[in-house]
Amino acid sequence: MSTDPTQHEKPVRSPCVSICALDEADICVGCQRTVAEITGWSRMSNEARRAVLVLCDDRAKASGMMFSVPAR
Repeated sequence: MSTDPTQHEKPVRSPCVSICALDEADICVGCQRTVAEITGWSRMSNEARRAVLVLCDDRAKASGMMFSVPAR
């Protein structure tokens, strides 16, 4: 019996929000993924998917699509 907790882990869900259009940098304006990230998603491990989600978050913040409110 394996003790690897990732073996039975559910797949990390796609960040797709069905707003599929690429900007001038070939980044999807809906989910903030690159074309390579979108097409490779189904073959990625959960670890790789989580790394892409961090990049998407960074891109959304950098583009002004998302912002953070500083803690007081």
